[in-house]
Amino acid sequence: MTPTPLTAALGALLAAALLGPAFDGRSVAVVVAAALLPTLDAVASLAIPGATNALAHNVWIPLALAGLLYWDTALRERSALRERYGWRGVRVGWVALAGFAVAGVAPDLFAEPGVSLLYPVENVYYVVDGLLLFSTQDGVVQTFVSTTADGPGLLPFESTGTTETRAVSTWVNPDGRPGLALGSEREFVVVDAGWQAVVLASAVASLAVRFRPWTRAGTETGPSADEAGEASR
Repeated sequence: MTPTPLTAALGALLAAALLGPAFDGRSVAVVVAAALLPTLDAVASLAIPGATNALAHNVWIPLALAGLLYWDTALRERSALRERYGWRGVRVGWVALAGFAVAGVAPDLFAEPGVSLLYPVENVYYVVDGLLLFSTQDGVVQTFVSTTADGPGLLPFESTGTTETRAVSTWVNPDGRPGLALGSEREFVVVDAGWQAVVLASAVASLAVRFRPWTRAGTETGPSADEAGEASR
């Protein structure tokens, strides 16, 4: 499972990049919290077998939230979110959804043990792992997607098992199975690769730049009418 600090850092980077004039401490906290929400399925695994990287890591949750957000902000005559929080609420809502899907779910899909994308329709863990290159002899070569993949799942990705056959270990639930396992050693991983340390440092630097007093001074009065209209789209 992706280290929790890395997930938070990715959420912070998305907030710094996408919030625009809606950027402030509260909106960053909302986006980072949304990015961390999928990690709660590790807590659920203490009671629900196979919940880790499945219960909150499937595609159905972000798809449902995206549909609900689009319906409220684009299709309804009066948007509940816009009426209560204005253009800022709409902007933060979409960026928070990106934080949930891109920072919270996607990193686990690209590393062992993968995620159960279609849970609870099926309980197969998928991992998107491979390479993309251009060879002077073979042309374009990619191994991420295979239409001839022989596995238990419906999707054309490598399978690492199912929620029944594989228990995903986390610092909350070391053995990945229901129960507290009080005697087990718990390790809270900050980073487990050099590139992850780079991401953490980048997130800290990005937030430091965005929170500079002279940067915020120009946005405290809020955007103009034209900017507000653009931000709400």
